[in-house]
Amino acid sequence: MCGIALVLSGGGRVVVAPSAAAAAVAAVGIQPSDEGKGVTVDELKAALRRRGPDSLGCERLRVRADGTTLGSDGCDCGVGNGGDVGDTELCFIGATLQLRGAEPILQPMVGQSGNVLVYNGEIYGGVHVADDQNDTQSLLSSLESCCSCECHALVRDEACLCCGSVGKSKDSKTMWFGRDAFGRRSLLVHWPSPDDPRFILSSVSPPSFASNNSAPTVKVMESGEDNDFPESTNMSYWEELPCGIYSIQLKSLEKSGMCMKEACVSKVRRHDWINSSLDELIQWKRKSIVPTVDDLTSHQNSVGDYCLSQSFRNSTEADKNAAYKVLIALRESVMLRTNLNRLFQDDLNKLKDDELAPIAILFSGGLDSMILAALLDQCLDSKWTIDLLNVSFDGQLAPDRISALAGLKELQRISPIRRWRLVEIDTVLTNLKGESEHVMSLIYPSNTYMDLNIGIALWLAAGGDGWVDGSICNMQDGCRYKYKSTSRVLLVGSGADEQCAGYGRHRTKYRLGGWVLLDEEMRLDVQRIWKRNMGRDDRCISDHGKEARFPFLDENVIKTLLEIPLWDIAKLDEPVGKGDKKILREVANLLGLKEAALQPKRAIQFGSRIARESNRKNFGSNRAANQASAGSVEIHQRAR
Repeated sequence: MCGIALVLSGGGRVVVAPSAAAAAVAAVGIQPSDEGKGVTVDELKAALRRRGPDSLGCERLRVRADGTTLGSDGCDCGVGNGGDVGDTELCFIGATLQLRGAEPILQPMVGQSGNVLVYNGEIYGGVHVADDQNDTQSLLSSLESCCSCECHALVRDEACLCCGSVGKSKDSKTMWFGRDAFGRRSLLVHWPSPDDPRFILSSVSPPSFASNNSAPTVKVMESGEDNDFPESTNMSYWEELPCGIYSIQLKSLEKSGMCMKEACVSKVRRHDWINSSLDELIQWKRKSIVPTVDDLTSHQNSVGDYCLSQSFRNSTEADKNAAYKVLIALRESVMLRTNLNRLFQDDLNKLKDDELAPIAILFSGGLDSMILAALLDQCLDSKWTIDLLNVSFDGQLAPDRISALAGLKELQRISPIRRWRLVEIDTVLTNLKGESEHVMSLIYPSNTYMDLNIGIALWLAAGGDGWVDGSICNMQDGCRYKYKSTSRVLLVGSGADEQCAGYGRHRTKYRLGGWVLLDEEMRLDVQRIWKRNMGRDDRCISDHGKEARFPFLDENVIKTLLEIPLWDIAKLDEPVGKGDKKILREVANLLGLKEAALQPKRAIQFGSRIARESNRKNFGSNRAANQASAGSVEIHQRAR
């Protein structure tokens, strides 16, 4: 996983077209900039380095007005400084968190044909990656085997039907960029503006820039446990890049650049996914939404009657059951995301620490994190410890701390040979002035108090700096000791509530409009998760040089859940803690997590008690905060 950035500057202008068929919605000149009115390259490097502490690389390419391309200039990315009039400069930055491959690599990567790739993420399917191979190298190799014409087909051995080319891509001078279909990795975009006419992509906004240039007016969070918050209407320097693949043809910049009096124009085009199955997942359409009387009658048998010792793959009758299908899909998802490949495991073995934990879980003791913990136990060699990271703003009294302690006992019961380490991360909000300002820059362009509360809780939890009670974790001779988790991979339960009707508003929609309205609300949640949750959460967690992985948002898990009738996913006329996320409660039962299967939904800002403490700090009380929600406040002033 990495932090990446691109800065495009030069003598042209970009016409922004959100889709291939859409009309232009913006046309702003791209001119050389002294970076005085916007983010600097050095600031981008510093922010990205926190995400990728293992290496930092920078490559600069210049496309001249006559069509020639000047090669890499290394890390001296003085974007906008020097160059001839009409030149287009591209500065690529990559900060690497090395988790895969047989030996360290440096981003940006430059291929044999001169193509440049900066990649932020992990590949779990679609492109084959050998156990000892780096996924960025595999991706670059695959991309260079694509045809350079409009179809961009793979042409390793056969000629392209469109242009007849065979083998590696030609010099198409096309810049491609994008974000995965569900926005699991952050990517921000700055569209050219009069104040800063450069086109910029970055995984994160630099702290100094966000604090000095953002003054959004936002509403405070409302009471309740829904992850609902108002959308900001203010124009921001940065925006979350919508999911999808985009391209800019640099050839058009070259041609127009030949005439110094004419503006260079290039369209940012958005491309459709060619994978039909992926497109179906994005549309998030379920075939069975409204049950008949026969449907409800035929689904009365409890999946808990099946023997837990049944083999996952050898079972026939159990495999037909919805809960078993979800369990299998989730287990495979966790397995893919927790495979310790050669480079990672070699580094771990050098440390020779019996209590080393290569993988941790953001742990509330609730349903989602308990399922992930039990599945990780099945997928990870028993010699490794598993860190359970739990944050509290009210010591041992916070609901998430209480459920985490109970969850630890249940995990120890179902897997007594595993070393489980509950890391208790305790803090007081009033002591986090500097940290709060830093987290504000990470959540940006998100800008509500709910965003800030969630961001602080996630940021602290991911840091893993807390205490371990050796008496309950069976460690360090039973002593309580200070501990900081060194796990570089964190499993997070994002996506479970959206897909399985875990929010209170889902129950409200069901009460008002039945199954149809519930399905519509769940679809809306999944389709906007990239903007409301994933970018913010990824930036807060990755700021510690750690990678968040989201097993519930695996494509096969999403596909499996969509194939199940809605009435088997949730039954919202039943009480809280039973009918909501019904399918996952059945999965927990199959894993032997009887107590976790009864846990009610609690959002992290409420379970950790940061919401209550935030309301007291900023408004005097929860009641005053709720009254203030009718008006508006400026987050940057209140948080200082």
